Amino acid sequence: MTNTIPSMGLGTFRLQGEVVRQSVRDGLEVGYRHIDTAQIYENEADVGQAIAESGVSRSELFVTTKIWLENLGKEKLVPSLKASLDRLRTDHVDLTLIHWPSSDGKVPLAETLDALVQAKEAGLTKLIGISNFPIQLVEDTLKILDRSLVATNQIEVHPFLQNGKLRAFSAQKGIHVTAYLPLAYGKVMSDPVLQSIAAKHGVTPAHVSIAWLRQLGMAVIPSSTKKAHLKANLDAQKLVLDAGDMARIATIDRGERLVSPDFAPAWD
Repeated sequence: MTNTIPSMGLGTFRLQGEVVRQSVRDGLEVGYRHIDTAQIYENEADVGQAIAESGVSRSELFVTTKIWLENLGKEKLVPSLKASLDRLRTDHVDLTLIHWPSSDGKVPLAETLDALVQAKEAGLTKLIGISNFPIQLVEDTLKILDRSLVATNQIEVHPFLQNGKLRAFSAQKGIHVTAYLPLAYGKVMSDPVLQSIAAKHGVTPAHVSIAWLRQLGMAVIPSSTKKAHLKANLDAQKLVLDAGDMARIATIDRGERLVSPDFAPAWD
């Protein structure tokens, strides 16, 4: 499928209340048009309010939300998505993801994917996809859905967790990847290799991490509560790293996973 997911988005993980409203307002003001939220973030209503008050036309925006574990069953998924739309003050989202695979297969994957397709067919979401799916579960997904229906797999990727096996498999199967936690909770700022590359280009290590992810073909959804940082992250799109830079970043992968709850799948 033609990938229509904007390559830069605004993440809202762990942001709530006025903090997330201000982040979204500032993000829209400096030029973001892709907003990423989720049911479990408990900020969809705040995101919806910020969008409504921004004056930016809904038609200009790409809004992503994610279905939480308790809503993966066939009786719950569509009603839960409709509730998300109410909170977001919209009649559809652009992308709906399964936030995490059902722990221990409590809800059959086929049941969840079927409900997600029903949501798409009902016009509640334009695109559907997955998140936090390792290779085996991506394979299982592709046995149920045509590849063209899987818009992306949103996974943790940053210089310290480069997720090479999963990315290579995704490329082989034609599955687009969206990288979350691209700045590793700010850890990229203190890494000597990234600092060195940043100094060479006259930018920050955050710029370098975002540019690296984008050059590898991923969409990126950094977050920030500071307007200047939001703008700087967006400006990272202008940075072009050379082959030497990319090779140096490849050396700092240490498999450092920052998000791995007790219900997470078996990672690759």
